[in-house]
Amino acid sequence: MLKLYGGARSRASIVQWYLEEIGVPYEFVLLDMAAGEHRQADYLALNPMGKVPAIQEDGPEDQPFTLWESGAILLYLAQKHGHWPASLEAQAQIYQWAFFANATLSVALINEATRDAELPRLLGPVDQVLAQQPFLGGSEFGVIDAILGAILSYGVLMFKLDYMPYPAIAAYVEQLMARPAFKKAILKQG
Repeated sequence: MLKLYGGARSRASIVQWYLEEIGVPYEFVLLDMAAGEHRQADYLALNPMGKVPAIQEDGPEDQPFTLWESGAILLYLAQKHGHWPASLEAQAQIYQWAFFANATLSVALINEATRDAELPRLLGPVDQVLAQQPFLGGSEFGVIDAILGAILSYGVLMFKLDYMPYPAIAAYVEQLMARPAFKKAILKQG
């Protein structure tokens, strides 16, 4: 059984969303972040950085396998559970979007001082892609939609961004937020 460790209102909800989407059973271990459970020795043995999320599951020869960082976890889950493209080029595009989401877009979204200048430059090209296809990888929901889609959704949920200047992004985020797995994992955390 896969264990997903996370806190309320953390990036663990993105991993939970993806697990729900692909139908992989898991146990959610809720850590009390305010009480510092993520900085206790038991959890630090899983993730020495003291951050969430982390996963743990049985590995080869019943040795536990542990992984932390939401992006790494999501890419691992996609590969392990058969939701990974065969071609190197398609894989590289997933990495490209994942790195963009976690290293570029999320930073621009969080940085209030530069948000208004950075977001239009970044969102315009994303909007163009989504104007051509319903999901980032094409016609079907995939791991990159969980990664980048969560960041875009957080723009609405946490930062009250209005994507109306980007109609394809606005429709995409609305579509993602209507998915049952999204509602269960992310919207329930309010």
